[in-house]
Amino acid sequence: MVQKMLINARTPEEHRIAVVENDALEELYVERTSNDNYVGNIYKGVIVNIEQSIQAAFVDFGVGRNGFLHISDVEPHYFKQAPNFVPPKENDRGRFDRRRRNDDFVDYGRPRVKPPIQDVFQKGDEVVVQVIKEGIGTKGPTLSTYVSIPGRYLVLMPSLGRVGVSRKIEDDSVRRKLRVLMDELNPPKGLGFIVRTAGADRTRKELALDLAYLMRLWKSIARRIKNLPGPVGIYEESDMVIRTIRDVFASSVDEILVDDPETFERAKEFLQAMMPRYADRISLYEGREPLFAKYKVDSEIAKIHSRKVALKDGGSIVIDQAEALVAIDVNSGSFRANDSPEDTAFQMNLRAAKEIARQIRLRDLGGVIVNDFIDMTSEAHRRAVERTLRDAMKRDRAKTKILRTSPFGLIEMTRQRIRPGLKRSLYRECPCCKGNGAIKSVESMAIEVARLVALASQEPRADRIVVSVAEEIAEYMNNKKRLQLAQIEADSNVSVILRGVLNVWPEHIEIEVLDESGKKINFSKDGGLRDRER
Repeated sequence: MVQKMLINARTPEEHRIAVVENDALEELYVERTSNDNYVGNIYKGVIVNIEQSIQAAFVDFGVGRNGFLHISDVEPHYFKQAPNFVPPKENDRGRFDRRRRNDDFVDYGRPRVKPPIQDVFQKGDEVVVQVIKEGIGTKGPTLSTYVSIPGRYLVLMPSLGRVGVSRKIEDDSVRRKLRVLMDELNPPKGLGFIVRTAGADRTRKELALDLAYLMRLWKSIARRIKNLPGPVGIYEESDMVIRTIRDVFASSVDEILVDDPETFERAKEFLQAMMPRYADRISLYEGREPLFAKYKVDSEIAKIHSRKVALKDGGSIVIDQAEALVAIDVNSGSFRANDSPEDTAFQMNLRAAKEIARQIRLRDLGGVIVNDFIDMTSEAHRRAVERTLRDAMKRDRAKTKILRTSPFGLIEMTRQRIRPGLKRSLYRECPCCKGNGAIKSVESMAIEVARLVALASQEPRADRIVVSVAEEIAEYMNNKKRLQLAQIEADSNVSVILRGVLNVWPEHIEIEVLDESGKKINFSKDGGLRDRER
């Protein structure tokens, strides 16, 4: 398997990074300079409002938009401010009873008992927060006081107070080895560290270098927290290129190609400092053909914005995205296997499960995802499809939870939403269909126009009604609705003038009601006639 990381940074307004395996696009990251990205940044904020009903506080952290801080994301050391709060008892291992939160590489421990947020904070209190989720729509960014600072192989978590290993490292012998290595490094007491999946096969020296880097960074952050009044920025995440190399690059990547000299120098400098053994794998792409075009990434990107995705050997999946729900439907199409309906459904579902995981990752879909697979009668086949989907989702860095197949053949899952999906970032709502994906037919529009003309003709002062619609609507009405319009003219003693307008959206309707002197009479398509004149 040949794996390449392609970094397209020639366009200053947009940076794109693609991971290609055997010429197939597997991962895609897009960031625009016009879009503010706060995820991972640390701020010293000020509490501006407390909502007891939802147990949350709104925090001004200095970016012009307040963040949302729920009580479940408040670190226990803030609870000392709450009157009558009794901390949970420690168990026999010297740690609080905890429930875990599974992030990509974060494994926090949190006490089950939480005091009311109004007892923890008051308006005007300062609080150190980290942005964990971008604001979507009218919602502000989601904040947490559980601060984490990622390095290449380790994550520093000041509130954790112990050393841990990523849950994605499942081999017990590797986990024990990493714990021993970390104990030998003697990390500072009171601070917590988690070994990331990238640190599984690292040497003691490499872990030590990462530990030293994180300690220098934390000392700088702690100094800023102590000396600067809020709201103020404390720590800013690296740009997308450095961040993606840090988080995504693995030994399996054979080559990193960068098409911009300045970006290449920064990336090479980062590799030499953090991963010197891989510094020779990065090179500057100087070809005349655009990098993404050469590796056919642009054509793959065009496909991932389509509603329907064709599968190899026939069949397809259809992806429909709502506000917080994604529905994915599997269709067998022309695919057939052994002339058996059960085998056909099983083989099609296996192919679809792998492609569904890929599309979810590439499109950065989040929230509740419902996968409607083709019905299968065999329980063994159902379990096999579930395993295939779970295995395919393992390479996804976002937190996911997949349920068993329902009696209706649905596999429901959730995926962590950190920022708006790729489609929401790159596209805007269509002004014609308002995101519905459909507009009224010509006949429906003609009927609606006729009704509005009949309504406008009821105004006693009306002398002329001028109707402006799209040209195809006007043509249809002149052919099919001329008698109805003539009847309205005769019944109301008004003149109806129909105008076809070029270059307007298909549902465009503009109606002017004029009296004998040519003055406009106020008319609304939604509310009808008004008593007053304009």
